[in-house]
Amino acid sequence: MKGPAAILLAGGVGSRLNILVRHRAKPAVPFGGIYRIIDFTLSNIGNSEMTSVAVLTQYKPLSLMDHIGDGSSWDLSGRSRSVKIFPPKTGEEDWDWYKGTADAVRQNLSFVVSAESDEIMILSGDHVYHMDYRRMVSFHREKKARVTIAAIPVPWEETYQFGTAVTDDSNRIVSWEEKSPRARSNLASMGIYVFDRKYLIDLLEESKEDDFGHHIIPRALEEKVVFAYPFDGYWRDVGTVQAYWDANMDLLDPSSGIDPGSWRTMTNISAREPAFDRPPVLVSSGARVVRSILSPGCTVEGHVENCVLSPGVAVERGAFVRDSIIMHDCRIGEGARVERCIFDKEVVVGAHTTVGIGDPKTVNRTHPEHLYSGLTIIGKQSIIPGDITIGTNCIINPMLGSRSFTGEVGSGTTITGA
Repeated sequence: MKGPAAILLAGGVGSRLNILVRHRAKPAVPFGGIYRIIDFTLSNIGNSEMTSVAVLTQYKPLSLMDHIGDGSSWDLSGRSRSVKIFPPKTGEEDWDWYKGTADAVRQNLSFVVSAESDEIMILSGDHVYHMDYRRMVSFHREKKARVTIAAIPVPWEETYQFGTAVTDDSNRIVSWEEKSPRARSNLASMGIYVFDRKYLIDLLEESKEDDFGHHIIPRALEEKVVFAYPFDGYWRDVGTVQAYWDANMDLLDPSSGIDPGSWRTMTNISAREPAFDRPPVLVSSGARVVRSILSPGCTVEGHVENCVLSPGVAVERGAFVRDSIIMHDCRIGEGARVERCIFDKEVVVGAHTTVGIGDPKTVNRTHPEHLYSGLTIIGKQSIIPGDITIGTNCIINPMLGSRSFTGEVGSGTTITGA
């Protein structure tokens, strides 16, 4: 029996990632040094030998589209394999930007109708995990389900962020709550669905409802045809600053379960910013690197500890960098100190500047729901002058010059440049 076609939802704004999505879609955010977030789902698709994929984009899609290219990096190009990128139909009469996950699929229902598959998989482009989708499809067929939802237990205090399911002994879902503040189950939806293709067409044609979790799944439950596929591997929704930082730090912990290498996670090495067309890593005599990932082209003359460094990062003599994510081509000046930070691409930190030191309990005053644990974010291409101090839970907007800083930046501050 032919395998399923896949629809990969990659259009979310991702506002909880704050300035990391100022100039890119959430699935295009760099991750783990050489990857982007969407690489994990695309690699799962390729490794599961799926051959037909539709990627639905919407918010600032250009870098994402450039990264995906023709899909060949994930073995998704050729006579019998394809990845098609569907931009939003904004501007056409009677169309608008996608109002929800179900509306996104409905607006591209022609792909579902024309698919030469009995099942359609609905996937998200902003989760970090490894899954063989063939096993989930086999489960779906064995249960004679119309809808199957991949599910994983999450901490009870996080259930409000997810759709949660109560199941019977056969894994059939008997009750569903979507992002309830008082969930009755901690078995959470992973945003991975298998639908019988004809059943999905009927559901979307019979209703005008916008979202799978809020609307379509409860409708299917009335017919008692929805099952939960139990998953016990590593999975993380990296839709918040904290979760994104946590997942990157998991890469440095051998016991965490995340392992892109053994997962055969692939990325586009021929895109506009190639990660591998760089010289080897250079660690100078007297420098120290502890429990860190250093990507091609990195040069380290100082101290790097518990960090993820993307290609081209330079840490100059005497600089100290700890517990941080530093993206492509950043430069950290001589004698600077950086702790618990996320730097977007091409940030320059001047000599003897301190970033991320201060009272971690002082939450960001502009976005307290985004930065509250002591992390500081610096936006793409910002230039931080030398000999200043930037505290914790700070946001430095992208593309700011050194004149935007007049002195110490206290913890919880947002610098906009205005």
